[in-house]
Amino acid sequence: MRRFVGVLGLLGAALSGFALVRYRRDIRRARERIAEGSGIVETPYGQIEYASAGGGPPVLVVHGAGGGFDQGMFLSEPLVRSGFRVITMSRFGYLRTPLPADASAAAQADAHAGLLDALGIPRAALIGASAGAPSAMQFAIRHPERTAALVLLVPAAYPFQIARRAQGAMPERASKATVVLFETALKSDFLFWLAPRIAGRTVLRGILATPPSLMKHATPEERARVAGVLERILPVAERRLGLMNDAAVVSSLPRYELERIQAPTLAISVEDDLFRTYEGARYSAEHIPGARFVGYPTGGHLWVGHHGEIMGETASFLKKCGRGSRPEEGS
Repeated sequence: MRRFVGVLGLLGAALSGFALVRYRRDIRRARERIAEGSGIVETPYGQIEYASAGGGPPVLVVHGAGGGFDQGMFLSEPLVRSGFRVITMSRFGYLRTPLPADASAAAQADAHAGLLDALGIPRAALIGASAGAPSAMQFAIRHPERTAALVLLVPAAYPFQIARRAQGAMPERASKATVVLFETALKSDFLFWLAPRIAGRTVLRGILATPPSLMKHATPEERARVAGVLERILPVAERRLGLMNDAAVVSSLPRYELERIQAPTLAISVEDDLFRTYEGARYSAEHIPGARFVGYPTGGHLWVGHHGEIMGETASFLKKCGRGSRPEEGS
């Protein structure tokens, strides 16, 4: 018996050592990734980290919670291939963009304008994804002459009936495991790296707000995309201030003056998004003049199974706006 316990101990130590080696390798790669491909510009709103790729009409992609310039660019690669110049930034508190005293959605919107000024771009289309949607909407309200088009993708938008009532970014009826995940993994690079490896279903449901059952029938490409999103939350330490600020902003979202948005608008969401963005997206489309709403029954917050379709829909919409036509209203 003692020999058996000893063997188990040696095996556990070996596995722990192996995990530590893998973690150090992966976190090194994550830090190398965010150290490349971005620049810093000085604006009246402070330093802003950004990246740019492609040519053609400019599209400013406003990333969601846990993101940064790298997440925005990762999700927007199809738009680059479709002939757009994609600009992504790290919002307040993410990576190399500092968190100012006023990090409200309105202040973020003005910082988006400051970034465009620094890049010499007078007018751009905006894509606001998830927790990036509030500042994208504020941009369209505060800077209408600079907004060529607006896309709201699984947006944090009023009425925002997520269980952010639970003081965080947790999905509705969050389990105890999810609560523990938020209180531990999002505070530690190692724990966040470990979580998908020991509690993958909980991570999918709790952090990515996507029903785990969807992954059973997901294509290899979609599985790789979901994994890529998770990878781009690391290092979480450099994103934590932004995550905390996003939680504060979206936990008390007011109703914006949607009727003031003049830009052609497309709102997209998914019914089984565990962050409950569907109603907010539909409500926004109903109150923004001429806006169009597109809804999918399944896919979760990461729209699993619909990435190509959604990116194609978005590219088509932006091209129509670029030609001066306003897409037909409807769903």
